Amino acid sequence: MLIQLLFVLTFIILGARIGGIGLGVMGGVGVAVLTFVFGLQPTAPPIDVMLMIAAVISAAACMQAAGGLDYMVKLAERVLRKHPQYVTILAPLVTYTFTFLAGTGHVAYSVLPVIAEVATETKIRPERPLGIAVIASQQAITASPISAATVALLGLLAGYDITLFDILKISIPATLIGVLVGALASMKVGKELVDDPEYQKRLKAGELDMKHVELNDVKNVFKARLSVILFIGATLLIVLFGSIPSMRPSFDGTPLGMPSLIEILMLATAAVILIVTKTDGIKAAQGSVFSAGMQAVIAIFGIAWMGDTFINGNIAELTGSIEHLVTDMPWLFGGALFVMSILLYSQAATVRAIVPLGVALGINPMMLIALFPAVNGYFFIPNYPTLVAAINFDRTGTTGIGKWVLNHSFMLPGLVATVVAIIVGLLLIQVY
Repeated sequence: MLIQLLFVLTFIILGARIGGIGLGVMGGVGVAVLTFVFGLQPTAPPIDVMLMIAAVISAAACMQAAGGLDYMVKLAERVLRKHPQYVTILAPLVTYTFTFLAGTGHVAYSVLPVIAEVATETKIRPERPLGIAVIASQQAITASPISAATVALLGLLAGYDITLFDILKISIPATLIGVLVGALASMKVGKELVDDPEYQKRLKAGELDMKHVELNDVKNVFKARLSVILFIGATLLIVLFGSIPSMRPSFDGTPLGMPSLIEILMLATAAVILIVTKTDGIKAAQGSVFSAGMQAVIAIFGIAWMGDTFINGNIAELTGSIEHLVTDMPWLFGGALFVMSILLYSQAATVRAIVPLGVALGINPMMLIALFPAVNGYFFIPNYPTLVAAINFDRTGTTGIGKWVLNHSFMLPGLVATVVAIIVGLLLIQVY
């Protein structure tokens, strides 16, 4: 088993380094090795999770193509510029909201340059709002009702009669409180901007021209606004149907499953957005949201398949060796989720790869929900695209990677937000 585990970890690390669809295709190599070399029977690929993500991403991509995301960015800019002195608090709330509504953290890219500019103009160290804003865009993944990670967790806990509302009533307040505490902690990070030597150096060198950030124009505000309303409406319907199973169509006395419901509503919403806004479907497929989402689908395809195959083939040894430890201290399972998220660079892939082990070990499903924010650990190593983008958007040089690599601008807000979210989640499950 240890040799198999070594191979699995090797393929994960190689896939993460390749980037793009590398994680997914290396997972496919892992399935091949486990099957042909070690003789493990491959499990079924996570088809429902992949299709749900594809449906959600299709709707989000159509909204982006119709100008919906640009419209949201314009609204966010208005809020940030109206209250620039509170940018460290408002910025993470903006990116959290974007991710919560769209189901993907990649929508934060468009607002990061605005955050950097507003902070610089207000003489607030940009590292403070940028660091927690990026972390907030990750934390919201585990609170969004349509994110790949939430959908994956819901599917894995379906056998426990867990509804979407059961997850959201824990994850939303937990992550939101975690983000707010992280923002408060970020307000004292580093020197004040005017006292920062790197800022002064760039200022004297004439590198800070304070050129205004140009956002994409919303060519048709009505269409853009309509696409956002349609997308949010579909999201609310998913929450409603997911929270009240009796509202779903029933067949042979069994309510329609959430995977099928999400796929139906989101694909239909994508079609409606394209039709009523007269948006070109090709444009939707060429957007950044669609590209990032399809990479996530491939990643889950390979990694989850490899993880399921490994766990299923070694379930007796795995449960026998750590069952007692996890039973006594189930919160330790959160550490496994955090470490694997660092390696996998994906909350959804981490959920699909590791949570089945937690289910097999008999961990209480509410405990698994409380530990859900632990999958937000991929800020630990600062090479994820949103982290790199935030560093590049900060022209003052305050946001960056330290001499020892791990002492970067996102470590403190990331650890604070994640730890607080888990603690709040553990407290909430005692209440509920």
